Amino acid sequence: MRTIEAPLPGVIVFEPRRFGDARGFFVETFQAERYAAAGVPGPFVQDNLSRSTRNVLRGLHLQNPRSQGKLVSVLRGAVLDVAVDVRVGSPAFGKYFAMELSEENGRQMFVPRGFAHGFVVLSETADFFYKCDGPYSPTDEITVRWCDPALGIDWRVDTPQVSAKDAAAPLLSEIPNLPRYEG
Repeated sequence: MRTIEAPLPGVIVFEPRRFGDARGFFVETFQAERYAAAGVPGPFVQDNLSRSTRNVLRGLHLQNPRSQGKLVSVLRGAVLDVAVDVRVGSPAFGKYFAMELSEENGRQMFVPRGFAHGFVVLSETADFFYKCDGPYSPTDEITVRWCDPALGIDWRVDTPQVSAKDAAAPLLSEIPNLPRYEG
């Protein structure tokens, strides 16, 4: 497994080794000790799978105070995956990292607690899989407007399809209960 440090502290990209031949391939998608050694604390307590069509944008989501770290990957198709540091007091506050994740490149990205997360589908459909280190808590959910001009995220699509909740989300500067940077 190859590990790539992203420019945002705590965000890690993984390229698991793929072993293939004419019959197909095998890939180890998670092994607790190896990922912990690379900086993914775990343990993971919940797995999620979503299927979306081209230009669907989901995000930007996080939870606070019952936060979640996420190890994300694409099983089918391709997405542009985005992590935004929203920890108040962080030197990287408001900065984002984006990377294409696809079934072809097999990459995974760890999005740590205190980061908003979202993705947009670049292929006809995409199956997006993620492991969470905390359970989903609707009362702790925070949504940041995906098109916040202060963030300046280039989503690479002109007219994304977003949910009513995501479309009505506040700007980052309007959210009072953001996580704090622990240094």
